[in-house]
Amino acid sequence: MTKLSVNINKIATLRNSRGGNMPDLIKTAIDCEIFGAEGITIHPRPDERHIKYQDVFDLKNVVKTEFNIEGNPTEGRFQEVVLAVKPEQVTLVPDTLGAITSNAGWDTITYKAKLKEIVNIYKSEGIRVSIFVDADNEMVEAAAETGTDRIELYTESYAKDYLENPEKAIENFIKAAEMAQKVGLGINAGHDLSLENLAYFYKNIPGLLEVSIGHALISDALYYGLENTIQLYLRQLEG
Repeated sequence: MTKLSVNINKIATLRNSRGGNMPDLIKTAIDCEIFGAEGITIHPRPDERHIKYQDVFDLKNVVKTEFNIEGNPTEGRFQEVVLAVKPEQVTLVPDTLGAITSNAGWDTITYKAKLKEIVNIYKSEGIRVSIFVDADNEMVEAAAETGTDRIELYTESYAKDYLENPEKAIENFIKAAEMAQKVGLGINAGHDLSLENLAYFYKNIPGLLEVSIGHALISDALYYGLENTIQLYLRQLEG
């Protein structure tokens, strides 16, 4: 079974654009779970332009499904906050300061020693660790050597190329997933997955445990409503 984790960063972005508490991030997280989401994902950044550090603590008190915190463990208060909150999963993403959104996976060969050190810190506190990687077999193999539990396949290139040639778009992702299984890693995926391309990805990626979706899902919710949208995404993960 592949779980749907809803990334609620865009809800925080909208809230912060006017100040105050509209829309209510905490209520949205609760509602997402009521509507069927099997996890809540957030990605706090040092400038707090969407998720604020206080949101992390507030969400920990209400999230009943899997709580997944993404981010760069070397920036801001990320590591301090994650260790204080102890979510079910932490996803390590190599964001640079000021990045609009995640735009690459880790070079797990170059940063293997540093990642191994970070992974050990989180795992010693009982937190499952996932490392954000491109669909590259060498990066997947090196990720396994850090001691991480899972990888998260960075799917932007798949989403972009899917429109022209789905089979070619997914080719490297299948190979990466097969390598992950070979070296004993769990497989997550995320970035630009949508109602248009999710079902094909799900049906073709072996061992897919979880997808994290935010931008497309929240955008779709403007038209279909949040409850209907979550149900539509869940249907893509059936069969």
